[in-house]
Amino acid sequence: MDPQAFDSRPLLRASDADRERAASVLNDALAEGRLTPEEHSERLDSIYAAKTQAELVPLIQDLPAPGDMLVRVPGGAPAPPVRTAPMVAVFAGLSRRGTWRVPAASSVVTVFGGADIDLRDAVLPGLEIDLRVVAVFGGVNVTIPPEMRVIDSGAAVLGGRDVPGDGASSDSPDAPLRLHGACVFGGLSVERRPRENPKNRPALPDRPA
Repeated sequence: MDPQAFDSRPLLRASDADRERAASVLNDALAEGRLTPEEHSERLDSIYAAKTQAELVPLIQDLPAPGDMLVRVPGGAPAPPVRTAPMVAVFAGLSRRGTWRVPAASSVVTVFGGADIDLRDAVLPGLEIDLRVVAVFGGVNVTIPPEMRVIDSGAAVLGGRDVPGDGASSDSPDAPLRLHGACVFGGLSVERRPRENPKNRPALPDRPA
């Protein structure tokens, strides 16, 4: 979102929708590593305390609007963004389960909230699933099928990460789950569970030739 979308007149009052739009910019920035959890928390408090649109502008003016988050390639042509918009729960909860299409690269951000991500019956993207988890005073639970491998390179600061090692049934080389990100006064839990009906195991895309 472009900060110029807000009116800089000092007396124009901010609406709840204005604050939510500004908060979404902060959430994206936290998921992308542009803000630390402490910076995100301080700015979020200021956004929800803002009375006018002019007070919102300095809180997001150094952050890119969602449409600006493009990767440049040689020759100056923009490439599509690698990571999809983050799944965000701020003082709330979110859930992804059943048959849903998993992005190749995505983020989950919880701030005083929780997220439940179930990959057992999901449509997998291809050779790898990249999931950045940021949990600030929140929790993220990820449920995976028995055959899925997990590679965790994340960190915990006064928080915890409970990620099981690969077992004998972790035999799928096509779609390992790569986890990274940080838990700050929060937690990440990964659990293997069998599918209720093994016939529901989704077929993986063919490997590229």
